Amino acid sequence: MSFGGQTPTIIVLKEGTDSSQGKGQIISNINACIAVQATIRSTLGPYGGDLLLVDSNGRQTITNDGATVMKLLDIVHPAARILTDIARSQDAEVGDGTTSVVVLAGEILKEIKDHVEQGVSSQTIVKGLRRASAMAVNKVKEIAVNTSDSNKRETLGKLAGTAMSSKLIKRNTSFFTKMVVDAVLSLDQDDLNEKLIGIKKIPGGSLTDSLFVNGVAFKKTFSYAGFEQQPKSFKNPKIVCLNVELELKSEKDNAEVRVEQVSEYQAIVDAEWQIIYNKMEAIYKTGAKVVLSKLPIGDLATQYFADRDIFCAGRVSSDDLERVIQATGGSIQSTCSDIRPEHLGTCGFFEERQIGGERFNFFEDCPAAKTCTLVLRGGAEQFIAEVERSLHDAIMIVKRAIKNNTIVAGGGACEMEVSAYLHRYADKNVPHKQQAIIKSFAKALEVIPRQLCDNAGFDATDILNKLRVEHRKGNVWAGVDFVHEGIADNLEAFVWEPALVKINAIQAATEASCLILSVDETIKNEESAQPQAPQRGLPPGAAQRVLRGRGRGMPRR
Repeated sequence: MSFGGQTPTIIVLKEGTDSSQGKGQIISNINACIAVQATIRSTLGPYGGDLLLVDSNGRQTITNDGATVMKLLDIVHPAARILTDIARSQDAEVGDGTTSVVVLAGEILKEIKDHVEQGVSSQTIVKGLRRASAMAVNKVKEIAVNTSDSNKRETLGKLAGTAMSSKLIKRNTSFFTKMVVDAVLSLDQDDLNEKLIGIKKIPGGSLTDSLFVNGVAFKKTFSYAGFEQQPKSFKNPKIVCLNVELELKSEKDNAEVRVEQVSEYQAIVDAEWQIIYNKMEAIYKTGAKVVLSKLPIGDLATQYFADRDIFCAGRVSSDDLERVIQATGGSIQSTCSDIRPEHLGTCGFFEERQIGGERFNFFEDCPAAKTCTLVLRGGAEQFIAEVERSLHDAIMIVKRAIKNNTIVAGGGACEMEVSAYLHRYADKNVPHKQQAIIKSFAKALEVIPRQLCDNAGFDATDILNKLRVEHRKGNVWAGVDFVHEGIADNLEAFVWEPALVKINAIQAATEASCLILSVDETIKNEESAQPQAPQRGLPPGAAQRVLRGRGRGMPRR
């Protein structure tokens, strides 16, 4: 049967399938993202609050780190999960600004929601947003200040301090700033692998009892009888790192040795003992005073080394052993038969000592130190975990700042300047519908200083009006002053952030907004317990046809 000469298209979907599309679908996605933004926006800035997140197992996490919050939030809505992705990408690429990027993306969507409701095509909006984003990024690059000529350590300290200002450790900023800068500068400056900065957490004591170790520290490993007889400190020891098991082991399942005389059995036992003795003798002859291995070092070997005044530790984790190799200049050995002097590492001082309720092995004053360890103390495990997340953000900021010398002022100064620029540009140079889109983007940028004021309990409307006036006068770095509840030149106040943080946040927030706008249909297939019978006489397999159209995406489970 035909209608007007055309055959109607029939889409047959499995029973229970939820299908929604069109303008209502886009608005629904925007509303979901705004709801996520409302959850996280209160954590922004120096006076932002922390969220207490409890998972299904009852484990609690107290944090204001955007990436951590987004990871722990159990977001069901498929479009809102995109905000989780941009928070993670900001964390991986820059390390800081994870809350800002989610707040900014939510605000862009909130501002353009009116245009969607008025029937403006989503493709027109996407074009306008991309244009505004490109102009905003160029403006940030244009106003950014180059710091390559200034005191490097001082500049890095200021950047780390700004990153910590919104964290739990802001009262101890000066203490941790030095620790973070020393940690990053101790790495190989060519690759700056932050994974070589070990962070060890020991409950107890105060925050200021935390230590910076210019080398490696790790928790005492499992030990056998004879361990306490070993010496626990050396000066300038030679260190050998192994991937060798020094333990007598029972045979594997179903292993079978047939002997006709008892003397033959004894010869087999003696051979096993001789193999392990040969290994230990070879290690002793190298002159090494510290023996570390990824694999177990048993009670026989422990006692053997104790008798010869050698310290040993087996079952050392791969990460810790890798950092020992980096710090001491040695190399890992998979055999004991050919250990040469150049394979051994060394350090200025080795000691095992008690910290809180744990015993730790310290390798300090390492000659080849391209790694370090931060030993964190604190009253509660959740508190120390949040300190670790805070230091991670600061470490990543310092790392990026070494590679990129440009900085901008924080406290909403950069966003207000870019917003003012976009408003001026849109009024003069952009015709038609895109003018409204660019102005909406510019208004969305103001959410950062507004939210900073709200979280601090300031009058946001009053301060934003003052900021608009200052930026119109040409005061580029006017931002929120948290000390005197007003506005200040944040570049002179040393509220600094790498330009990379702002650029990445603007780009990621815009991409997320465009992606959410381009989805105008969601088809959700619920799992059905019983296989559905073919419908309307169609052959089996035709029951799950999906019609794909331009600009339509289908989140899959």
